Amino acid sequence: MTAQEIKTLKDKQKEFFLSGKTLDVTFRLKALRDLYNGIKKHEEELRSALHADLGKSAFEGDMCEIYLTLSEISYLLKHTRRYAKGRKVRTNLPNAVARSSSRPSPYGNVLIMSPWNYPVLLALEPLADALSAGNTCIIKPSAYSPETTRVLEKLIRDTFSEEYVAVVTGGREENSALLEEHFDYIFFTGSKSVGKLVMQKASKHLTPVTLELGGKSPVIVDKSANLKLTARRLVFGKYLNCGQTCVAPDYVLAHSSIKDELVKEVKKEIVRQYGQKPLENPNFGKIINQKHFERIVGLIDPSKVVHGGTYDKETLRIEPTVLDNVSLTDPVMQEEIFGPVMPIVSISSIDEAISIIRSMEHPLAFYVFSDDKKVQKHLMSCIGFGGGCINDTIIHLATSNMGFGGFGESGMGQYHGKTGFDTFSHYKSIVDRATWIDVPLRYQPYKDFFHKMVRKVLK
Repeated sequence: MTAQEIKTLKDKQKEFFLSGKTLDVTFRLKALRDLYNGIKKHEEELRSALHADLGKSAFEGDMCEIYLTLSEISYLLKHTRRYAKGRKVRTNLPNAVARSSSRPSPYGNVLIMSPWNYPVLLALEPLADALSAGNTCIIKPSAYSPETTRVLEKLIRDTFSEEYVAVVTGGREENSALLEEHFDYIFFTGSKSVGKLVMQKASKHLTPVTLELGGKSPVIVDKSANLKLTARRLVFGKYLNCGQTCVAPDYVLAHSSIKDELVKEVKKEIVRQYGQKPLENPNFGKIINQKHFERIVGLIDPSKVVHGGTYDKETLRIEPTVLDNVSLTDPVMQEEIFGPVMPIVSISSIDEAISIIRSMEHPLAFYVFSDDKKVQKHLMSCIGFGGGCINDTIIHLATSNMGFGGFGESGMGQYHGKTGFDTFSHYKSIVDRATWIDVPLRYQPYKDFFHKMVRKVLK
């Protein structure tokens, strides 16, 4: 699509929004139902596309993408009418004889830029939130997941008119053309480097943004942790989608007294979940492309591999890998891994772990495995992070009842459920003043008596 075609599309959506049709909550609810039914209609195609792009099994595609999206839409169908009403707020004394309210209003034309690692979930969940709030939307999926993008384009075209919701395909040229346009809100999920560019482009028009980025999400395993269960949940979170998950555990800080035992349990758990030959496991996915495959392989130090380490260039598969005795200066600790490689760093105390994490950029996620309530409370309060879990990984994002988003270098803004509705809404503060009475103290000419009254009322 050319820059002129993108501009024409954006202008059509602007005109549609200004018609006021999306302000009707009944219209929004129909759109959500249509999106739900569209996903159900194309779900087999979505499964096939996810397998072609990422090697995802049908179960993983349903669990982590398709049905998680349907769950979000179902939640919004139940609650959107209530969210759209706004709420009354207390009226203070200076505004006496009035009614005050906070009312949500859609931003207008929204651009959603989604990534390749969860190409269904991270395109359609924010879309559902944006439609619930009453916006029009253009979705720009990643060029790295072409099969899923093709199905998404078909799904949206079959479900909505393009002046309401549309998909723009392509690569960098289309991304650049979209970012030159004046949208009312931009929602981006992807890398930090591209996120900086999005924010820079948005600043030209003072467009508000949500940035869902990533980073090195740490895990602390305390000496009080249940190691068998820790290993099971750690392996699940780390190697899901071949580690290509923005909230995947990136590295493990394990107390020296239990580190060796944890490594043993992790190795056993990898075999239990993925088998003796993970590269032949049909339910274990692949790296998205050659570029990322070579980058991840380059992070594997053979001298520190205690499990896995093998890979297949033809299928772009890397065996679930564990690195032991890792130091903070190793290459694997210098960037977000975003692949099936688990570095384990030995720590002598919780304070040392805190110091390590604080020396790095704020992570998107943080995980603590400990049965010590004091340790749990201390770590959750003193570490800055987007979201996380105690004695589990990843599952904090799988709910519409809590917001999900980054913090600091891992992003800004949140979505899911009510938080998602709020993200795509501007709340208007409104005072409805009575006309049957008008207190004159604020008008000129000012009088000393009224001045004294103002001091008493407003101090």
